Amino acid sequence: MHGNLIRALQERAARAQPAAHFEDVTGWLLRLAAGPSWWIGSVLPHADDDLARRIVHAERFYAAHDATARFQITPGACSPRLDPILAARGYRAHTPVSLQVARTAHIPSPPPGIRVVIEAHPTHATAQAFLDDETVSDAVSEGSAVVDTGWTGIFGMATVPAARGRGAARAVLAALARWAPTDRLYLQVERDNTAAQALYQRAGFKEIREYHYRSGGVPGCAGPLRVW
Repeated sequence: MHGNLIRALQERAARAQPAAHFEDVTGWLLRLAAGPSWWIGSVLPHADDDLARRIVHAERFYAAHDATARFQITPGACSPRLDPILAARGYRAHTPVSLQVARTAHIPSPPPGIRVVIEAHPTHATAQAFLDDETVSDAVSEGSAVVDTGWTGIFGMATVPAARGRGAARAVLAALARWAPTDRLYLQVERDNTAAQALYQRAGFKEIREYHYRSGGVPGCAGPLRVW
């Protein structure tokens, strides 16, 4: 799979879930985000030149905002030299993620007994699933979709623990696929989320790349970086 596609999908995802504050440094996107969605506040390092200068600039950016520097490391989309440099600098590798794609038309129909309410807009939609056989009025599963230049990204898929395994997430995914105006879908899911991985595999999603993050380096721990 060409790195250009991987890079383009990740940049679509960054636009779909915009950071509260960001700085675009000619191919590196430095992002800040509050709350539990820490991955939105990571560096998207899609240029492979001047790595030393870029790393130092990123570390200063996050230090100035009293935030942890995190880098999204994607083979084929960023320099192969970046990961070992960050490792030597004390950054911890964590959270392997699977980037997956599917054809919209291949997503299976939703199971019976589940009602889905979708709020649709021209470029994005949210869907919530309700179990018809229960009196609980709250949604038991939800997700969202964002359209960007020929692709629809799936985000924020979540199901309450008591409703897992009953088809609610599958119904949400099917509803978003039916709404999607594109014939291609993509999503990102943590590799150790076995339930979500099984759902997406059954729905026809295929992994095209695995990536991970590096966080919490100690600048200068491996000696000063040469800046040129």
